[in-house]
Amino acid sequence: MTFTDYFKDKRVTVMGLGLLGRGVGDARFIAEVGAQEVIVTDLKTETELASSVESLREFSNIRFALGGHKLEDFENVDLVLVAAGVPLDSEYLRHAREAGVPLKQSAALFAEISHVPIIGVTGTRGKSTVTHMIHHVLSEVTGESVLLGGNVRGLSNLQLLKEVKEDSVAVMELDSWQLQGFGWAGISPQIAVFTNFMEDHLNYYTRGGKTKEEAMDLYFKDKAQIFLHQEDSGVFVTTPEVFALAQKLNYHFNQEVLLANLSILPEDMLLSMPGEHNRLNASLAYLALKATGLEDEEIFNALATFRGVEGRLEYVGVTEEGVGIYNDNNATTPQATAIGLKAVGDGDKKNVVLIAGGADKNIAIDDLVEAIASYTKAVILIPGNGTDKLVSALEQKNISPTIVANLNEAVAKSLSLAEAGNIILFSPAFASFSQYKNEYERNDEFLGLIGKYASS
Repeated sequence: MTFTDYFKDKRVTVMGLGLLGRGVGDARFIAEVGAQEVIVTDLKTETELASSVESLREFSNIRFALGGHKLEDFENVDLVLVAAGVPLDSEYLRHAREAGVPLKQSAALFAEISHVPIIGVTGTRGKSTVTHMIHHVLSEVTGESVLLGGNVRGLSNLQLLKEVKEDSVAVMELDSWQLQGFGWAGISPQIAVFTNFMEDHLNYYTRGGKTKEEAMDLYFKDKAQIFLHQEDSGVFVTTPEVFALAQKLNYHFNQEVLLANLSILPEDMLLSMPGEHNRLNASLAYLALKATGLEDEEIFNALATFRGVEGRLEYVGVTEEGVGIYNDNNATTPQATAIGLKAVGDGDKKNVVLIAGGADKNIAIDDLVEAIASYTKAVILIPGNGTDKLVSALEQKNISPTIVANLNEAVAKSLSLAEAGNIILFSPAFASFSQYKNEYERNDEFLGLIGKYASS
């Protein structure tokens, strides 16, 4: 069945349009290939979604139902395409199930329809870096166009179906919500990479009064969909720590399991990205790439040319005064920022001027507080309830952060405090939704503000 046949004359509800381009691209694709009706519904109003709505106005087979959902849009349709982050206890998802309507997620639906081999990558941290490492190496070594999908900024997974060829391979970054879709479909990628497992998204998984332990179990089970449905010919790449958690599930591993550690890479191999954690990321990527049949020399040479991913401990440049600048915008947990501080900081010199702050995700901050005490010269914080929590903890350590009103003030203050040899690290440690529409808006603002001072 072609993707045109799959959607032709169907009635499809798209739950969640958003402003990042993914929902728009998916809705556009379904409308283009001949669906009878595409019902686009979102809790946000038409005014809030104006740019997304305007880009779909040309389609007569799209009907908008914005400013809230209606139960009637979740019945008498052929499927519901569910956006990431929709609560599993949603009355609308429950109504669809009771009506016998299949629930789909775009990344898993791409896999179902395309039937191309997929290398999927998940984990609390590092999944973007490992995904792009694998994609970079495959592209460099083979010289072919390798599909990149999943949780990629602005990318519609259904639009990717237009690029599928007979010999295509896809590399996909898969977050826990996208993996819910793989679970619904009962499928897993042929090569599955699980980087690590840490506290995150507790504000989502503790819904309904669940304890932290219960929430973490649910979070892990969503992540585990990346390997739970693999065939015997599949390959599961992870770390000993994650594998120990996976073995607690009622599951028998028939697929090949490969465990990564820092000793896998040659000691003299250089990476452009700092930090021990990035060497572990490269080790995970290496094992996944070996499973595709590439040779060691090909992999190591291509990994050495990988420059990193925007917003993931990204080296922006150096100022005229000799201050290095790193953008770690996607570090949205305290643990991630602690790792970033360790990667670029010097414990003897305390050389880091840290810009952090944002909305709390109910994650412990102890590791972050210790890292700040060990590596920072100064701490500048933008507003948010996570910031309030961190300030209180820092004051107990006799650390006095500077509180500013916005990122513009934070950048100006960091530049005034940093001296030659110092590092300005933007690593929020918290979510963006207290001040921004999403983390990408925050990322772009920081790069816009700091870019005029940095030269690579």
